[in-house]
Amino acid sequence: MKDNFVYDGIWQDRDICFDLESRLLRLIPGEILIEKIDNVEDTKGNNGDRGVLRITNIRLIWNASSMTRINLSIGFNSVNGVTTRIANSRVRGQAESLYLMAKNASTRFEFIFTCVNPSQTKLFTTVIGIHRAYETSKLYRELKMRGVLLTEGNLNLLPQENLIEKIDGVWNLSSEQGNLGIMILTNIRIVWYSSINVYYNVSIPYLQLQSSRIRDSKFGLALVLETSVQSGDYILGFRVDCIEKLENISKSIQVLHKAYVNKPIFGVQYKKDRPQTPQSAIENEEIIDEMKEIDEKPLRMDAFAAYFSDGVIKNVPVRPPVFSEELGVAIEQLKDGFTMEDLWNINVD
Repeated sequence: MKDNFVYDGIWQDRDICFDLESRLLRLIPGEILIEKIDNVEDTKGNNGDRGVLRITNIRLIWNASSMTRINLSIGFNSVNGVTTRIANSRVRGQAESLYLMAKNASTRFEFIFTCVNPSQTKLFTTVIGIHRAYETSKLYRELKMRGVLLTEGNLNLLPQENLIEKIDGVWNLSSEQGNLGIMILTNIRIVWYSSINVYYNVSIPYLQLQSSRIRDSKFGLALVLETSVQSGDYILGFRVDCIEKLENISKSIQVLHKAYVNKPIFGVQYKKDRPQTPQSAIENEEIIDEMKEIDEKPLRMDAFAAYFSDGVIKNVPVRPPVFSEELGVAIEQLKDGFTMEDLWNINVD
């Protein structure tokens, strides 16, 4: 089950998913398998069950060894805390474990992973290191307005970023009069900044670009860029005096956008202690083959609830107490979609 599952582009780095179909666990273009660790217990939701944890540059993938249809996909964008702590493991008893705090929409989750082998420390170092690298590379993936993008009039290029074209005389149509500025196209994003004030700018990664087309406006023909819902669902208009130049800009953006979609650059730079062959198609096939086993056991019905984390989330009202006829006492109002029987069936210590 995947909560609020929507097929709208790349979701792997931002969503928390439970018990996915095997095809949804395939590595997508731009996703790199950094580490594969066997004999890792999902201590929070499947205490006592060993599994395989795969760490990529954008998410964690865990599946139970006994039944691979029981699995997790945790995008690093949903993770807001990574640490270690002592947990009660059925496999190892009291053991130091990896502890993840995450949030999907208005629901808070926690995940605990424990290595069967006590000397296996790369679980901690790799996940903590990649999460830090993910958090410090947001310009690759997130729309940014009015940021520090330039130094002495030159764009601060990101690692792996190449400047493709710099276009003068581009009007930003966000105000009634428009603002004259400069547009820069790279292999990763579109950047526009004002000629008068370089801090009045916008950086639009191709990852968040929905469409690029020429439309009529009150200023005449304009280049219209529509961004994804995740980035704020913006509609940004730009204009140049020469129509032919405007058409060339639009075509260039469409070509660069298509090239990026075919091979995204997520910008997560992580150096391992020891060299390893990069993720290949063969390794990806191995992942899929492992997930193809036939298992007639029913899927767990409590996957979503098993990882709930207690605590108040900002702007989300606390559920009031209600009288439970089943228990004969007052209890906290259950979340939508859950029954008392569901809670009794949660498999946690």
